[in-house]
Amino acid sequence: MPPDIVVAEAMSWLGTPYRHQASRKGVGCDCLGLVRGVWRALYGREPEATPPYSKDWVETSGGEPLFEAARRHFIPCEDGKLEQARLILFRWRPHLPAKHAGIMVEGAAFIHAYEGQGVLVSPLVPQWRRKIAGVFAFPASRG
Repeated sequence: MPPDIVVAEAMSWLGTPYRHQASRKGVGCDCLGLVRGVWRALYGREPEATPPYSKDWVETSGGEPLFEAARRHFIPCEDGKLEQARLILFRWRPHLPAKHAGIMVEGAAFIHAYEGQGVLVSPLVPQWRRKIAGVFAFPASRG
């Protein structure tokens, strides 16, 4: 998928309020909902159903569900380059599973849905860079 199309769609979500488990542009979304909504706009249907999840889902579920889902549907970027339109996953702590997602935009920044703030663009400062768990590219087409 061309990076400018991915970024344009992601940026069209700016200002969407934060809503846990939601994924509707202008209505509400969380970080996963932002990625799901961008996916739907680019490819149509989502590749798999997202089960309900609590705010502490990663602490109680075990495993790496977000990382594993990204590996199933996106292209892992082993080089780790933080290029425009790449999906980035974050771990809050090194020993915890990935729990947050964003999409790289221009200028070493990423767009994400952040609790209490909604969808916004944040600079990828060192505090965020240290938390990166994985980098993925959107596929050219839905496979």
